[in-house]
Amino acid sequence: MKWFKLLLVLLLAAAGPGAQGQEGLDFPEYDGIDRVVDVNAKNYKSVLKKFSVLALLYHEPVGDDKASQKQFELEELILELAAQVLEEKGVGFGLVDSEKDAAVAKKLGLTEEDSVYVFKEDEMIEYDGEFAADTLVEFLLDVLEDPVELIEGDRELQAFDNIEDEPKLIGYFKNEESEHFKAFVDAAEEFHPYIPFFATFDSKVAKKLTLKLNEIDYYEPFMDKPVTIPDKPNSEEEIVQFIEEHKRSTLRKLKPDSMYETWEDDMDGIHIVAFAEEDDPDGYEFLEILKDVAQDNTDNPDLSIIWIDPEDFPLLIPYWEKTFDIDLSQPQIGVVNVTDVSIQTRRGRPCVGASLAGSRPLCNPWGCDPCWVEGAQCPGFPQSVFQTCAGAMPRLWGNQHGWSPARGHASNMRWSCVFCMDWSVSEMPRHWLHSASRPPLCSR
Repeated sequence: MKWFKLLLVLLLAAAGPGAQGQEGLDFPEYDGIDRVVDVNAKNYKSVLKKFSVLALLYHEPVGDDKASQKQFELEELILELAAQVLEEKGVGFGLVDSEKDAAVAKKLGLTEEDSVYVFKEDEMIEYDGEFAADTLVEFLLDVLEDPVELIEGDRELQAFDNIEDEPKLIGYFKNEESEHFKAFVDAAEEFHPYIPFFATFDSKVAKKLTLKLNEIDYYEPFMDKPVTIPDKPNSEEEIVQFIEEHKRSTLRKLKPDSMYETWEDDMDGIHIVAFAEEDDPDGYEFLEILKDVAQDNTDNPDLSIIWIDPEDFPLLIPYWEKTFDIDLSQPQIGVVNVTDVSIQTRRGRPCVGASLAGSRPLCNPWGCDPCWVEGAQCPGFPQSVFQTCAGAMPRLWGNQHGWSPARGHASNMRWSCVFCMDWSVSEMPRHWLHSASRPPLCSR
């Protein structure tokens, strides 16, 4: 299953005009057969029964203008290609018009226009990722898998250890008939496929993980040490409640298949965002320091950093560079007010980015060149978030690149920082600037 899923994703990602079919590399092209169903009050029950997994695009009425019609045709073509690739897997696709099929939408629980809802058995999953054939296929292949993966040996344990950039849970149970394992599976279904759940019945594997019988460990992304869910054995409700309380991680990676879910989980309208390419030497070094900062501050509820690898979103690189006035060829970190988001995706879904009126790249983490910009406003920005972010900056810059309060600058600076601030700089405590000689205000 794993290798087949990877192969499909690679094929879809590489498919395009001019692709030459070769043995083993015959890229999928739409064959012209209509597989996507218009779901309505007459057929929705039969459509649900027909497919083991059903993905429905809940869309607004198509406008009469040419642009709206072409946009809808493009979206329908994306669904048709995905339906063609997944046909043998028993995955179906459908369209629900929010106006003509309002009664069906209400019965199925569809609420947000231009969202994809996935139905599997008794579960409904809202797809919060990029609307692209390859990303959607990858997500649905994950949905088809069991919500809990068993670890039975050293190789599977190594694969578990290698999962670093997403939250994960693992529990040790007696066997598949254990009531505590069944509760674990029921909880896994609530978060499938966004949070992977693992289990073992092997005492040797459990010993290596320092797990006791019926004990469950939760691993936050990029954290070496897990947190044990207290009061074992745990019920389904206890597991779900624990995850809900801990799923906002200190450091999270923005991924194409869950980008909207991550972006909408802000802290009072604020995100601390770090751009870094993992396969770039500077980006890798920067990311390793971010991980250290996250591990040092894992108990700080006011610190949540979103890491974006620009290579995962190539179409958004020009938009980000223009919006933030930054150069993504080098690592960047900053604070974004998501309540002032610029719309830059299909159907008005908010994309990563915000209008940073008045902000400028900083020559070091505490000041513009030559000083702070006066009056850069972002309404509602909590001072505690900026203070937390600024408090992490000495770890990011000073320790690695010679920054010190006395000098007020960083030598060999390879990283820059953009901050969106929502109060007048004159209100900022002077000690945040870490330089008594630096003018606290400057005019534009």
